[in-house]
Amino acid sequence: MYAIIEACGRQYKVQEGETVYFEKLDAEEGKKVSFDKVVMLSNDGKVEVGNPYVANAKVEGKVVAHGRGKKVLVFKYKAKKNERNTRGHRQDYTKVEITSISAKAAKAEKAEKEEKVEKVEKEEKATKTTKTAKTEKATKTTTTKTTKTTKTEKASK
Repeated sequence: MYAIIEACGRQYKVQEGETVYFEKLDAEEGKKVSFDKVVMLSNDGKVEVGNPYVANAKVEGKVVAHGRGKKVLVFKYKAKKNERNTRGHRQDYTKVEITSISAKAAKAEKAEKEEKVEKVEKEEKATKTTKTAKTEKATKTTTTKTTKTTKTEKASK
């Protein structure tokens, strides 16, 4: 089972037991972190894609460590001007171990939605039958009135 989650402005493919490096998170070492923005879930070939996120799906992890990445050298140079500028940058990161991916709540919600749809369809059928019965009664009353008026018109002539 794997999931694609959105965190820190990026998307990450994660699996249970895997360690992932995120940009610096505001969580202490040893604390649990949960990610609610699950873009996609895959479980034994069954794929659920969110719109934009999968409903009630969660990925939970444990913060292992905070650290800084390797130094990246930024060198700016302008030809024939004797301008040379070297700067270094180290990006902060948080190392997270993924402990669980849960999608059970999403399946339960799907079943509830299907039940609601069935109820709505039954109610619509019931209202359609009452509307048709009312229109049939209305047409019967108008036809009887027209037949009575034609009989009285014939009698007066």
